[in-house]
Amino acid sequence: MVSRIVTQYTDLLRTSDYDLWVRLRELLRGQGLDPERTVVVELLQEGPDHEDGRVISEGGRVYRFTLYYDQADEHGASSARLGGWADITGSWRDGSLGTRAADAFAWMSSASSGGGTS
Repeated sequence: MVSRIVTQYTDLLRTSDYDLWVRLRELLRGQGLDPERTVVVELLQEGPDHEDGRVISEGGRVYRFTLYYDQADEHGASSARLGGWADITGSWRDGSLGTRAADAFAWMSSASSGGGTS
C-alpha cells in the first residue's frame, strides 16, 4: 500500500498553487523532469532554511535533492533553489525510505496500467 505522503505530495506537486509547489515544478522542469509524471516520495523540512526531498521520474530514475529557501519569509518559497541534486537510482533501496520508494514504484506501475491513482 502506497504511503499517504506519496499520494498527497504527488497531488500537491501536480495541482497546488502554493508557492512551494509552483516553484518545485519549475525546478523539476529545469532538471528535465515532467511534474505531471513525477512522483514525490518525500519532502521533509530538515532545518529553518531547507527541505530534503526525493522524487521518481516517469522513466524510473530516483533523485535526491535539497530545496533551499527562507521559510520565515511569507513568499520565500517562490525563490527556492535546488541543491545537492543527485541521481540515486542505483542506491535508493539502501536508504531509510527504501520501502516507501518501492511502494511508490508499485503505485506508479498500477496507475500507468489503468489501476487508478489512489
